[in-house]
Amino acid sequence: MHRTTIERRLNDAHQRLARARSELAVLDEQLVVVTEMADDTRLRALVAETPVAAKEHDEASRQASAMLRSRQALIERIAELERRQDDLLERLVVGPG
Repeated sequence: MHRTTIERRLNDAHQRLARARSELAVLDEQLVVVTEMADDTRLRALVAETPVAAKEHDEASRQASAMLRSRQALIERIAELERRQDDLLERLVVGPG
């Protein structure tokens, strides 16, 4: 692979990694809020003991679970991008094969 191609791919991987890390920071902030809401609705459901309160808790809990799954997928994507970036850096520094 030519050096310019590697550099282009490395730049692309770096930009994608930076965006993914930025997304993770935003998602982490949102997750704190959603988790707090789920905890609050859980307490309300325990105190109120009504079907409406239980439903609100279920919805908030599902949303928090979905965000956790999204976060895990994003962490895996970041790890893959880091591996790709490391591979490209190695190719750039050491050379092919």
